Amino acid sequence: MAADLIFKNARIITMDKANPKAEAIAISGNHIQAVGSDAQIMALAGPSTRIIDAQGCTLLPGFNEAHMHLFSGAAELSQLQLSGTKGMEALTKAVRAYAAANPDNTLIMAQGADYTILGNRRVTRHDLDAIIPNRPFIMYAPDHHTGWANTIALEKAGLLTGRVLGAGNEIVMGADGLAEGELREGEALQPVAALAGPSRARLGLDTGGEPNPAPTAEEWEADLATMQIGLDYCAAHGITSIQNMDGNSYTLELLAEIERRRGLAARVGVPFHFKNFMALADLDKASQMHRRFTGEKLKSGFVKFFMDGVIDSSTAVMIDDYADQPGWKGDPLFSPESFNAAAIAADKRGLQIAVHAIGDGAVRAVLNGYEAAAKANGKRDARHRIEHIEVVHPDDIPRFAKLGVIASMQPPHPPGQMGLPLEPTLTRIGEHRWQYSYAWQTLRDAGAVLVFASDWPVSPIAPLASISAAMTRQKWRSDLPDQRQSLENAIAAYTRDAAFAEFMEGKKGVLKAGLLADCVLVSGDMEAASPAAIADLSALVTVCDGRVTFEAA
Repeated sequence: MAADLIFKNARIITMDKANPKAEAIAISGNHIQAVGSDAQIMALAGPSTRIIDAQGCTLLPGFNEAHMHLFSGAAELSQLQLSGTKGMEALTKAVRAYAAANPDNTLIMAQGADYTILGNRRVTRHDLDAIIPNRPFIMYAPDHHTGWANTIALEKAGLLTGRVLGAGNEIVMGADGLAEGELREGEALQPVAALAGPSRARLGLDTGGEPNPAPTAEEWEADLATMQIGLDYCAAHGITSIQNMDGNSYTLELLAEIERRRGLAARVGVPFHFKNFMALADLDKASQMHRRFTGEKLKSGFVKFFMDGVIDSSTAVMIDDYADQPGWKGDPLFSPESFNAAAIAADKRGLQIAVHAIGDGAVRAVLNGYEAAAKANGKRDARHRIEHIEVVHPDDIPRFAKLGVIASMQPPHPPGQMGLPLEPTLTRIGEHRWQYSYAWQTLRDAGAVLVFASDWPVSPIAPLASISAAMTRQKWRSDLPDQRQSLENAIAAYTRDAAFAEFMEGKKGVLKAGLLADCVLVSGDMEAASPAAIADLSALVTVCDGRVTFEAA
């Protein structure tokens, strides 16, 4: 049978250990027909076969983003982007220009504001009042766990005089009894975000619930358009699989409608987001989502939790005190007892579990929960995951392999990577913990399965930039372990191993006859390029399920 699509004259990195390199690939329908030499594959060409000459560029399995936030990331593309903005003058110019261009916005929202955007001092509402006093304004840190709001936003949200919040959430208060402007974690941030009007894009993160009231027909179409923008953005970066890390039924319904109308540009997995205020019976919804969505293009079947916050706002949970805050370790979002019970219940239902855990205290608590689940329910191939793992205690490193827990980590996240400042993160962690911070290779050497992602929109989505960052990471001190990744391991964490993390090995993640036709043609030879130069490469052609989903102009 003649192929539908052929890539020839390529430098193919197949990630297939039995056949690691090739020149050409043939695709028929939504599967790979053959992988081999130009001569072998061109023999499969017919009159209607589309042939793409790769001109010596690298062809890879499609990138599999193992941790991202599709709906909210897509919605944020239209908001003010402050990445790289430094100093009061630049911030003022950016905010005022955006506000002038968007006169109807009830809340001016900005993303990517560095914790050190005004140098080594914290931003206050007074700083923001000097920029924009008469319209509500909030800017979020790249990690989305901290935001800074002006006075009018705090007043309208009912936060200026403070509010009682749950553990791990904080409105930073001043000596005058009024909010300073800094808001930490979701419960503090959500009242200000609500000033923008109904938004369904963050429900999967903020509440795990469904839109209430239900969207109008016009709002439904607007959400479909937003989701499509996000999918197209992913395809333009060579992404063919998305492991979404927030979710609800509404997210799945939107994606199902896009698949019905025009076909999804990427395969998507969506979890049920279990919050600390929920009852164990709410896991019924996770099971329902799992039963309804089990396809190769759209599926559920896993549960997302948050155990802690982030280091920069001191909301990550540590085993020992923060280096710069004696007496403070952070508050977990779940008690050990409540998390263990939830992990046991989810595991008993056959659901995979993924937990945001950044501090070593949170990582340990999650590992303890997984151990409790295995003891209660019996060991199985659960492939439970921990997301981020920015600090890990040395005693817990071997537990990943022992318990079969996947380490889901992000090359753009260590201080000093991809433009991130070193401070305040390094000081908060403390030099005594640097050896076990963002410990990619240490975990890999201990037998853990390591998968990579960007956590978009927390970090830039580009997988090639992340691969470059994984290969070029610099030590903060000369005697620290080298956590850099080889090209093969960095690609594997974005392809073959990421497929394993979602129980899809044997179907995708490598380029091999009979597997799903997901691949990306890159704008150069990755093996010939320096590790730093890989960041400058881009996707030329993206193919998902045998269909070209992106092609550079």
